[in-house]
Amino acid sequence: MIVAQPFTKNLISAITIAYAVVFVPGKAKAQEFHTRADKAFMIEADTGSVLFAKDEDTPVPPASLAKMMTMEVVFNEIVEGRLSLDDEFQVSENAWRTGGAPSGTSTMFAAIKSFVPVGDLIRGAIVQSGNDSCIILAEGISGSEDLFAKKMTERARELGMTKSVFGNATGLPHPDSAVTMRELVTLARYTQQTYPDFYRLYSEPEFKWNGINQRNRNPLLRLGIGVDGLKTGYTEASGYGIVSSIERDGTRLFLAMSGMSSEKERAEEARKMLEWGLRSFEPKDLFQAGEIVGQASVYGGDGSYVDLAPESAVTIFIPVADPERIKARIVYDWPLEAPVEKGAQIGALKVWTGDTLNQETPLYATNSVPVGPLHRRAFHALQELMLFWL
Repeated sequence: MIVAQPFTKNLISAITIAYAVVFVPGKAKAQEFHTRADKAFMIEADTGSVLFAKDEDTPVPPASLAKMMTMEVVFNEIVEGRLSLDDEFQVSENAWRTGGAPSGTSTMFAAIKSFVPVGDLIRGAIVQSGNDSCIILAEGISGSEDLFAKKMTERARELGMTKSVFGNATGLPHPDSAVTMRELVTLARYTQQTYPDFYRLYSEPEFKWNGINQRNRNPLLRLGIGVDGLKTGYTEASGYGIVSSIERDGTRLFLAMSGMSSEKERAEEARKMLEWGLRSFEPKDLFQAGEIVGQASVYGGDGSYVDLAPESAVTIFIPVADPERIKARIVYDWPLEAPVEKGAQIGALKVWTGDTLNQETPLYATNSVPVGPLHRRAFHALQELMLFWL
C-alpha cells in the first residue's frame, strides 16, 4: 500500500498537502501545449523536471535514434580503456552491403575491405548517420552485430532503460527493436552529462569521408537557436522522430518526439516545443538538502514517526503563467516497521504540475527508530489490523 503523509510545514503555498492513501497517476497529460507528434517527452536537464509528456512510455521502432545507444556503448568502451579512437576496424562485406553504398540507406561510404579509424567511424555514425559506420563498429567491438546489439540492450538496462530493446546497431527495421520517448531522453541526458567531449560531435555541421562531404542530418542545428544535438530518425511504422537538446542562458532541455508525418513537420514541432519549454517555465526552490520535509509512521518502534529529508536540494521547473498548479505528496510503502536506520531511503517526494508527474525525489530517514517494547509493538499491531479492515 502506498501512503501519502502531510508535510511538517508548508513552505510553498502552491503545494497541496495530501493525507490519504494515494494512487499515483500512471499517465501524464500534455501541459498547456499541443503537438502533432504521437509521442513526446521533454525535461529540464539539471533538475529532471518533466515539462511535457504525451504517451512517453509506449515503445516504438527506433529507426536511426538507435544509433544514440550504439554511440553510448562505443563511448563507454573508450572511457573504460577497451577501445581507442586510433584503433582501426576493417569494413566487412556485410557492413558494406547492409549499410554501405549498395544499401541505398544513409551511409558513410566506407570502402569495402578498407580500414577505418574508430574516431572517423564515430563521426560517420553521428554526423552522416552512416549505417555502415555502426555495423563496422559493432563487428569490430563484439565480433558480430547480433552480439553487439545484446550489449546495447544490457547497457540500456544499466542506465535504467527498462523497456528499450535493440536488435541491431543501426536502427534498420528489426522485429525486436523498440524504444520509448522517456528512455531516449534518459539516454540523451546521460550522454551529454557523462561524455561532454564526445557529445560535442553531435553538433558538427558536416563530415567528409571517401571524398564525399555530407551535412549533419539534424535540421535544428542550422537554426541558431541553441540546439546542439542529437539525432533524427524515420520508420514507416512510427513516422518521423527526433531527439534534441537545446541550451540557452544556462538552461538545458532534452526532448524526444515521434509520429510526425514529414521532415518539415518534425523540425517545426520540435522547434516550437523547445522554444515553448524555455519561455514557459522557471526554477523554484522547494527544500534544501537535509531539510525535514515530513514524517512517516513507524510501527513496532520506540517512536511512532521518523523524519524524512532529501539528500540534495529540491528544485523544480514550474509554469510561469500558472504556478498554482503544483501539488506534492510524500509517498512510501505502508506499513513501515521498526527498526528504521538513519539514512535509509524510506519513500519519495512526488511533485505534480497539473496531471504531469514533474519530479520524484528520494527521501531518507534523518533519525533511527529502534524496535520498541512489547506492549508498544502489540498496540501498533492492533492499529495496523484496524486500518487494514477499514
